[in-house]
Formats: sequence, C-alpha cells, structure tokens
Amino acid sequence: MSLIASIIAQDPVGMKQLRAARTLALPDWCIAAGFVRNRVWDHLHDISPPRAPADIDVLYYDAADLSKETEQALEARLSALEPAPWQVRNQARMHVWKGLPQHTSTSDSMTYWLETVTAVGVRLEADDSLTVIAPLGTDDLVHLRCRPTAYGRTRLDEYEARVAAKGWRDLWPKVRFVAG
Repeated sequence: MSLIASIIAQDPVGMKQLRAARTLALPDWCIAAGFVRNRVWDHLHDISPPRAPADIDVLYYDAADLSKETEQALEARLSALEPAPWQVRNQARMHVWKGLPQHTSTSDSMTYWLETVTAVGVRLEADDSLTVIAPLGTDDLVHLRCRPTAYGRTRLDEYEARVAAKGWRDLWPKVRFVAG
C-alpha cells in the first residue's frame, strides 16, 4: 500500500466519506484535492487528527450527462448519507469554464489544476482497497513540495494567489513552495 493510501486508510472520517461516495457508483470517480493533500501534509507535520478540508471534492467523468442539476442531486444524496461540505463535479464539463479542450477522463482533468499536490485523488474500490489517482505523480505531495503544474505555470499569478489565499505556508511550514 502506498504512503498516501496508508494515511487515508488510517483516518476513520475519511474512510466514512469514501464509503459514502462509493455508494453513488459514479463512473471514473475519486475524492481529490484538499481531502488528500490536507491529510498527507497533516500526517507529515504530525498533526492529529487531520484537519477537515473546506470541502470534499468528489470528481467523476460522465460525458452522457453534463447537467449541473445532476451534480446538485448527487451532493444532496451524499449530504443525506454523511453530512459534510460535499462538492461533486463532473469532469466531462469542467473544460467549458476554463476555455480548454474537453477532458478525456477524471485523471486528464486533474492535469489542468494549478498545483501538482492538489491533483491527487483516491477511490475506494468494491473490495475496500484504495486506488490513488495521480496523473502528475505523488512525489511533490509526499516530499512536501508545492509547485505549479504545466497548466499552472501558464497562470503563475493564479497559482501564487491561491497558495496565499489558502494560507498553506502558515498551515504547513515544512512545505517548500516553488514558483514556476
């Protein structure tokens, strides 16, 4: 089991949230972003229990249904199962507001996020094993290094503003932040 999967597997709250998301049986799904990043960085900073992320990003890919209403209905279903700040997003439609070519999968969509450490997700499989989805790898996340993705390097102002707005430098002082 990878370090990331091990950290997530040891967190009863995170596992409960993954079980709830799994009940939706979404295509090409995972929970990503702060759900994973925060838990890994908290673990590597000896912060226990891990701090809750601002929201829980459930990603999936379904080119057959691009409606926002479906996402809202899925959020409501999850909230009924497990009260939490759910944010469910179909990655098949996320390219529109970024003015990009249509993504081909959940993993592909994550390559267009601003920083590598956020582009990591986990999926709870039917056998209760965890699959880590990391199209840009996990080295930056587990080695406490935050840097922009290739897409993020084309938007360095947005990357820097996001890091500052989230307060990551104060929350995780061991992380080395790299620009460009």
